[in-house]
Amino acid sequence: MDTRLSFPADVPALRALWSLAFGDDGAYVDNFFHTYYRPDRVLVLEEEGQVRSMTAWFDTVFVVPGRGKFRTAYLYAVATHPDCRGKGLAARLLKGADEYFRTLSIPAVTTVPAEPSLHNFFGANGFRECFVHQSQVSQLNAERPGSPVPPSLSLEALSPAGYGALREELLEDIPHIFYPEDTLTYQAGCCALGGGGLYRADTPYGPALLCVEWASQEKAVVKELLAGPQAAGFVQEEGRLLSLLGASILEVRSPVREGSPVPFGMLKWLDSEGAEGWDWSSTGYLGLAFD
Repeated sequence: MDTRLSFPADVPALRALWSLAFGDDGAYVDNFFHTYYRPDRVLVLEEEGQVRSMTAWFDTVFVVPGRGKFRTAYLYAVATHPDCRGKGLAARLLKGADEYFRTLSIPAVTTVPAEPSLHNFFGANGFRECFVHQSQVSQLNAERPGSPVPPSLSLEALSPAGYGALREELLEDIPHIFYPEDTLTYQAGCCALGGGGLYRADTPYGPALLCVEWASQEKAVVKELLAGPQAAGFVQEEGRLLSLLGASILEVRSPVREGSPVPFGMLKWLDSEGAEGWDWSSTGYLGLAFD
């Protein structure tokens, strides 16, 4: 069993494994293979000629103000066939992925465990907690509808390139993951599946960025709200964002400015210089997780 890059001929098997492991519907899987997939962006582990484990990866950058920028592989859709679990295949896949990333001189790997129990699995394979955010859930009170949205607040749809440019401006003072345009194009496709999108809102206190996905007909998830403290407060106050999106339930994720951080993503350095130079008491912002 060896880890290798995928081949175009693997795509039917990759799609089947993805759906089996995560339960995602055809449209969601289609979006990945139509907007982002290339053979070198998915690594697989075979057993007896059959793809049994897989991971996709995004070519990103860990931006650390005052220290530098580090090319980083973000692992995504790490999956093993249910019939093959418990045999250590995923661990072998991750080890092979590390070896491949080293050939590309990529010094760091990140991931977002799909569920809390997987933090232990990734921890056993060299990852450590690093990325946090804050999360707020609000619900529209049927007996007291949300305030009307002031005319001064509206959402302007942005291209992936436009979203990415403003995102870097708003995150320039905190350690964060930078996503290139092709990765944001994939995210835009995820948003569009439920009628969401990448947006800018202008407030009296400056611009705000919102990445909106719909988890159901009633619940909208703002996968990241990026803005200064006053602008972020303006967008969310008095049910304004609930009313603007027409949602009954709203989950908003944002960088930690105050309050309790929520553990979200993990980091592994592949080179000793990075590992020794990183202060593990500090945290970064990963933001978009394609979850």
